[in-house]
Amino acid sequence: MTRQVGRPVSLADTSLKDVGALTAEDAALELERLAGLIAEYDKAYHTEDAPVVDDATYDALRRRNVALETAFPELVRADSPSERIGGAVSEGFGKITHAVPMLSLDNAFSDGDVQDFIGKVRRFLKYDPLMGALAVTAEPKIDGLSLSLRYENGRLVYAATRGDGTTGENVTSNALTIQDIPQVLPAGVPDVVEVRGEVYMAHADFASLNARMEANGGKVFANPRNAAAGSLRQLNSEITKTRPLKFFAYAWGEMSDISADTQMGMVELFGQWGFQINPLMKRCESAEELLKVYHGIEEDRSGLGYDIDGVVYKVDRLDLQGRLGFVSRSPRWAIAHKFPAERAFTTLNAIEIQVGRTGALAPVAKLEPVTVGGVVVSNASLHNEDYIKGIGQDGESIRGGRDLRVGDTVIIQRAGDVIPQIVDVDVSKRTAESVSFEYPEICPACGSHAVREINPNSGKVDVIRRCTGGLICPAQAIEKLKHFVSRNALDIEGLGEKQIEAFYEYDMDKGGVRSPADIFTLAERDKSSFNKLRSREGWGAVSARKLFDAIDGKRQIELNRLIFGLGIRHVGEGNAKLLARAYTSWTGFNEAMNSATDTTSDAYRDLNDIDGIGGTVANALVEFFAEEHNREALDALLAEITPLNVVVADSSGSPVAGKTLVFTGSLERMSRDEAKARAESLGAKVSGSVSQKTDLVIAGPKAGSKLTKAQSLGIDVISEDDWFELVGDN
Repeated sequence: MTRQVGRPVSLADTSLKDVGALTAEDAALELERLAGLIAEYDKAYHTEDAPVVDDATYDALRRRNVALETAFPELVRADSPSERIGGAVSEGFGKITHAVPMLSLDNAFSDGDVQDFIGKVRRFLKYDPLMGALAVTAEPKIDGLSLSLRYENGRLVYAATRGDGTTGENVTSNALTIQDIPQVLPAGVPDVVEVRGEVYMAHADFASLNARMEANGGKVFANPRNAAAGSLRQLNSEITKTRPLKFFAYAWGEMSDISADTQMGMVELFGQWGFQINPLMKRCESAEELLKVYHGIEEDRSGLGYDIDGVVYKVDRLDLQGRLGFVSRSPRWAIAHKFPAERAFTTLNAIEIQVGRTGALAPVAKLEPVTVGGVVVSNASLHNEDYIKGIGQDGESIRGGRDLRVGDTVIIQRAGDVIPQIVDVDVSKRTAESVSFEYPEICPACGSHAVREINPNSGKVDVIRRCTGGLICPAQAIEKLKHFVSRNALDIEGLGEKQIEAFYEYDMDKGGVRSPADIFTLAERDKSSFNKLRSREGWGAVSARKLFDAIDGKRQIELNRLIFGLGIRHVGEGNAKLLARAYTSWTGFNEAMNSATDTTSDAYRDLNDIDGIGGTVANALVEFFAEEHNREALDALLAEITPLNVVVADSSGSPVAGKTLVFTGSLERMSRDEAKARAESLGAKVSGSVSQKTDLVIAGPKAGSKLTKAQSLGIDVISEDDWFELVGDN
């Protein structure tokens, strides 16, 4: 069991401001810091099976990130975590593409969050209390490794991990060793069945395994989740066979026939087919009932015999799940209510300065590793130099004005909005030799001046100090290249962070890489180089050939991946998809961006009018394409690759396919989000403002200026009822 040290730390103990009180500049800086932290934890958890923070810590990070992006949609970053699910697939396993993506869940951390979730579901569905209770299931959230099992004609054909949500690892031979997983289903099941659930290890089995591993001189696992993940992902299934793994079924992917009309009914059906289902799963009819189940499970948590980290709620009726649909990386109809976490004391061993791709000098606390809840924490964010000094974002005193110094005993917070972070210091243990930290004014990577700029609009000094070196700063250049080849950008297998760092150090005539275009000329330059890749340490003829083949495999790339890979500030993966869908081709996008450099042009107005793209994003795009060196780099890159046009979903027969729509006023039969989702599924584009390019306006009661403008421009206007009749949803 985990021992909690001292009293729990409340949000009031931190310097974090309420999201609603942040300026756009403050939010952008915090989003930058969050992106780096989450990426670091993703890699440790999903790829290395060695998490450095627990699930509550990780989910709280994402929660803060989502809250910021919701409040400031125009600030979604190029490396935003919001679209990411899981981690990269290990090269040691074959890959399996999930027929239905394996998504993650949004999180709730308080009873109020659960009330909000139910309220949002009701508002989205326009669910009147007179329609009866809104049933929602509640079940323990198992702390293990997600697994998808595909059966065809009743026989198990493969098992795949979640991976990145789209592609997982083929662990079929290992799954066959787990007794809870039937290899053959009973007669009468649908032809195609994908059962999903969690592989886990019971506490008693975990203790026995660790005792056996220690006796044999092997690796001792930190916690049952690590043991389960490491056991399932063994390349030798004979090793997996010796590990006491278990499996709970609770969800499904592709099904040739849905044999029940509720979540509860489907899970009960899995039990009849021979799967283990959790006996604590309940069907509730109010938020109060859900919370009663949650607190009951929380109270009994230590006696369950296996690890859980919360309770999952799902709307019970499958037809309502279908209407609610999905947003970003998660379904609207489900949420995970996480258990509270803890805090711990440790020593601040060092403060390191890392330079990001935007030139930000980010301070990172290097801690004496401390185990909290079975997870080792060795790094923490320090936000910025003012935070180290004990100064908040508006100049207010934090931590009683106490600064942070190397050698201090510090308190690490593991619950709240952003974690892990240092929230306080025990000055009673500070030595007389302790000195305040001197924040560098010179970039440690290139020696250029590092400055805190003044925002020309607000006159406020930026809390982030940035390197002024630009293109001459190797840290910025390397980080930009890492982003370009990252999983959600060009995703070049075999060209990871370490490889990018190594290639950057080589001279250009010896296989160096300084720009994205250099990646695609690497193989040709290698032919004439005396220092061929295959002769370098860590490489061979086979690995070099594989890398060159992987690079060639990305010479045709999806438009949204290319836009995301350019690393334009404030253009996250979600915004890249919006831009790709709006312009459909690189030619269209490039021409529009070059024309939009004139902010009075139609091209700029069209860009700013894209639903989800605001002024901050539009201005960032304009600034990027106005820079001559960016255009030169793009020209060189486009000489090597071909961006693919966006394939528009077949909406033949749709009366609104290809049209630009605007919804305004109070919709009565559907929520605005549901209306937008329905229109886009029919091939329409939804805009946030009315212009001469608008084809149709759907106006509900209390429609205001948008309706007036549409009428003045002679644009067709219809009612909500007319909309349902038009699209055949009566």
